[in-house]
Amino acid sequence: QVQLVESGGGLVQPGGSLRLSCAASGSIFSINAMGWYRQAPGKQRELVAAINSGGNTYYADSVKGRFTISRDNAKNTMYLQMNSLKPEDTAVYYCGAGGRFPPTYWGQGTQVTVSS
Repeated sequence: QVQLVESGGGLVQPGGSLRLSCAASGSIFSINAMGWYRQAPGKQRELVAAINSGGNTYYADSVKGRFTISRDNAKNTMYLQMNSLKPEDTAVYYCGAGGRFPPTYWGQGTQVTVSS
């Protein structure tokens, strides 16, 4: 089993920045891929960014150039640096992880609200 705990969400004005963190514990040796998903009210959960054990990354078109995903293997933590935030980025952000996608393990989610 793997436990994932997100942190770093909050309220930010348009154009602002936030950094989300996802701390993993448990059977982390089984994790090859990690990613950030988000779900806005009335919408399906969507993949925002992902990173694998080789450091390869993926970004949704909507966040390319604004968001950066990274991982610190020594701390078993994944990050999502979000810059130039827009109101349409408002959602609950979830950390997902597993041997491959779709993720096997999920965090509890953290709310990100972009509003003036």
